[in-house]
Amino acid sequence: MTDEAEPRFDLNRWGDTSDRAPERRGPRKDSCSCFDQSRPRPRARVGFHAERQDISAAGWRHLLELIDEAAADGREEFRPLIEISPEERRQIVTLPPSIARLTAVRHLVLYGSNLVRIPPEIGAMTSLEEFTPCTFYRLHWFPYEITRCRKLTRSTVSTRALFGNYKMRPPFPRLQPSPDSVADLDPGNLVPRRRGATAIHSCSVCDRPIERSGLHQVWISPRVATDVLPLLVSACSSECVAALPGGARDYIPTPPKGGRVDQPTSDWD
Repeated sequence: MTDEAEPRFDLNRWGDTSDRAPERRGPRKDSCSCFDQSRPRPRARVGFHAERQDISAAGWRHLLELIDEAAADGREEFRPLIEISPEERRQIVTLPPSIARLTAVRHLVLYGSNLVRIPPEIGAMTSLEEFTPCTFYRLHWFPYEITRCRKLTRSTVSTRALFGNYKMRPPFPRLQPSPDSVADLDPGNLVPRRRGATAIHSCSVCDRPIERSGLHQVWISPRVATDVLPLLVSACSSECVAALPGGARDYIPTPPKGGRVDQPTSDWD
């Protein structure tokens, strides 16, 4: 979302957020105008969604309770949104760091959510085999830490909504300069429209504390499970950036800093 853009509203046809056909039209949910997801090569500049999570919201508190229950009973499939009302779902724009406790979950289903970002703690879900964030038209990128889910082999992602995607070729948000020290930053209280997150505590690559080093952010587009995903890397050094793998076929092979990227020509161009 560009800095000046305001959220619009759309109708949620899947009020129960399930994979089944809808029986009736559900209530409204937020949408965005970051870029036209139906036309190739949309606007030249895009940005991160600026929303911050309201941790006092009923929906957020309900989600925390559901995560606690799932962690306690060791369930292998987690579909939290079917137990949350449509009004509460609209209040949730990210997932809490406590998803790191869901180490037994093999299938995470977040169908029909209002999320704009996924936290890096998803990388701690080491049993994850299938990830279903379909219909996330406000979710345009993922954290690089998702590559730590070594068992992840299946995904269902709304690829037209992704930055730099194969079909539409939208640009990436421009990233801030890479300081070798975070002395002038508070890694626990960042501006999401500038950094993509409200907090960055450790390096996406080596897991060292960011507080003790720098903050070097780049984009990378590797294949993750079924899909090629735009991943935001928050590294502690240029050495960690240099250690990143190359991009997927038909995507730029080196990590860009954002903006319009001249990706390799594909059959979609």
